[in-house]
Amino acid sequence: MKAITKPQNARRNRDWLRQLAATESKALLATRLVGLTLTLTLMAQLALMAWLINEVIVNQQPLTQLVTGFFCLLLLLVIRSGLQVVQDLTGQAAANRIRLKVRQQLLEQLALLGPVHLTNESAAGISSQWLEQVDALQNYFARYLPQMTLSVVSPLFILILTFYLDWVAGMFLLISAPLIPVFMALVGMGAERLNQQHFVLLKRVSGQFLDRVRGLTSLQLFGLSQQATQDVAYAADEYRRINMRTLKLAFLSSAVLEFFSSVAIAAVAMYIGFGLLGYLTWGPTAQLTLFSGLLILLMAPEYFQPLRVLAQFYHDRASALGAADSLVDLLETPAQTNSLPLDNNPQPTHPLAIQAKDLTLSYPGRGQVLAPLSFTLNQGELLLLTGRTGSGKSSLLHLIAGFMQPTSGQLLVKGKNPGSEPLIWMHQQAFIINASWAENLRLAAPNASEAAMLRAIDAVGLTPLLAQQKDGLNTLLLERGKSLSGGQAQRLALARALLTPSKLVLLDEPTASLDAISRQQIYATLKQLKEQGCTLIIASHEPELIALADQQIQLASGATHAST
Repeated sequence: MKAITKPQNARRNRDWLRQLAATESKALLATRLVGLTLTLTLMAQLALMAWLINEVIVNQQPLTQLVTGFFCLLLLLVIRSGLQVVQDLTGQAAANRIRLKVRQQLLEQLALLGPVHLTNESAAGISSQWLEQVDALQNYFARYLPQMTLSVVSPLFILILTFYLDWVAGMFLLISAPLIPVFMALVGMGAERLNQQHFVLLKRVSGQFLDRVRGLTSLQLFGLSQQATQDVAYAADEYRRINMRTLKLAFLSSAVLEFFSSVAIAAVAMYIGFGLLGYLTWGPTAQLTLFSGLLILLMAPEYFQPLRVLAQFYHDRASALGAADSLVDLLETPAQTNSLPLDNNPQPTHPLAIQAKDLTLSYPGRGQVLAPLSFTLNQGELLLLTGRTGSGKSSLLHLIAGFMQPTSGQLLVKGKNPGSEPLIWMHQQAFIINASWAENLRLAAPNASEAAMLRAIDAVGLTPLLAQQKDGLNTLLLERGKSLSGGQAQRLALARALLTPSKLVLLDEPTASLDAISRQQIYATLKQLKEQGCTLIIASHEPELIALADQQIQLASGATHAST
């Protein structure tokens, strides 16, 4: 794979953000136009304020004759407030839609990578990418991108009007403006690098914390809980230091902006003041009036205001680029695709559910795991995979499920590529979430009725246990089934399988570490699934399953033995 340098990496991240912005170009353009209208409204308000003051002080007009002017001033204030709300809502709505697109891309990529690839990833790290890192894109699109345009266009309008009123004052503003973005960019480069470290460290800290919490019992048994606490505390302190360094740079960027803008505003104020007092007689000072001078003074801070706002949002840009670095790495992770040829003449009416021909699988650095393997399995039959640990039983299940692709040979599931057809997958540790019985049962059957769930629970022998629960199907279960025994959790997972319409069931050691009574209940449920027409493929060491099996494949290093 070709190495990617840091400049290439940064360019790749910026290109990805631009592509996302292009999907909401109309909404972001509307946000910019509303912001530009807001600037023009502000200029009209300042001009009206300067005119009112000039009329009262210079022309000595009574306030009763200026009621219309004051009413228009109030109206402009209301219009400005409304435009500000519209600008915020438009930008936030566009950013929300972009975040939704990114999360959809992540879901699709995670589905392509499959569970085998993701076993090396921390669940907390993926959650951090899904939540914090995607959320870090929000303000970049909602605030920074529109403001980047307004920080150029809005000052340009003010500068044109200032030059029209007094070109010397306009020169003061024009000379000071380029210095601000240059120094902000220099500071921002450091902020971008720190934000990349920030998200990498956040992902690492999240994974460490979740791993320690999950293994808390084992850590206490071995007397390592204090060491684990110190490790988490050290990682959290490192995360705090990175955050503080990022904040220092953010404040430095604001200080640079305030320094240059203050100097420029002070220079304009001195020029206007001395010009109105008559101490300056060169250039356009002879044409200075209270109206023009006051209007220039009022516009000078507003000339720098878009740049001030951009400086506040510049941290959002650094956060978005830091988050993009990790997100793009995940989105560009190559997923395995099935490059093996399909049967050019499939037979839809053929009863074969699984067809494997000369199937092999090799792992880098480990060599061949599956020797050339050929077998066929009819719909409604049970295939038992046996063999020592490491002989490739789980790997063959992964191939059939479509989680991995074979090195060579052909594998068809109902005449299609593996993974094209819905299936039921159950590991030796049942997948139970922190939710109610009903919600766990509906994971694979969202529309299952209460009556159907009760029938499935009765079929796996959990009705007596459910009757003991105070809230019935609404009783809360702990994550990973910790409120159930191992056999109860497995039977609940099988009840979920009974509710699903899929007829292909893959089980990896479904009775491992269970007592004899629980195993017999599991066997009875498997027999019921088979009678319902399900095709079952089970990897197991249990000899009791041989009586249920229609076929048995014994896997060993470099050889297989099949029997029927």
